Amino acid sequence: MKNLNTLLAALTFFGASMAVHAADDTFAGVTYGQTSDKVKKSGLLSENIGHLDSDGIIGKDNTWGVRLGRINDQGRYYATYDNVSGTHNGLKLRQENLLGSYDLFYPVGSSTKLFGGASAGLTKLTQDSPGASRDTDIGYALGLQAGVLQQVSDNASVELGYRYLRSNASTELSEHGGDKLGTLRLDSSAQTYLSANYRF
Repeated sequence: MKNLNTLLAALTFFGASMAVHAADDTFAGVTYGQTSDKVKKSGLLSENIGHLDSDGIIGKDNTWGVRLGRINDQGRYYATYDNVSGTHNGLKLRQENLLGSYDLFYPVGSSTKLFGGASAGLTKLTQDSPGASRDTDIGYALGLQAGVLQQVSDNASVELGYRYLRSNASTELSEHGGDKLGTLRLDSSAQTYLSANYRF
């Protein structure tokens, strides 16, 4: 229920922001990048599995996403969905983010802008390792992003960005029909991405 309330609050804020800027243009985009996660393992998991580089489960793995929002010359509001999965030492994790973001622009040329802003939303973490019971959890996601936006035509732009997120999503690891082996908790995510955007 707490996660649902967080999502509703984020969507309400995003919706209100969009209503205030109803005269702005709509834009949509696709993103591609790489994500590396910091994942903490519980003491129980360390005891049962031994040495495990949990940060390497999702480490520079390919990330795909889509976004939709409103934009003007000063900034933009938008919603993003992206996902990434990775496997390391027999463990598999999948991370999905649903974020509402706001960026401010700083022009550095006639067709180039720097941007910076904040994001808030939810992260879904799924453990789907071979030989283990599948487990899923949803936690909050809060973070910052920055980058450079290059206009390539009146309606099209590309950007290079970096996003850092903090989260508390966690997932349990247990063998099929067996006891719990321990817990993996997502602490933070770092993502470098490219985006192609189209303004309507």
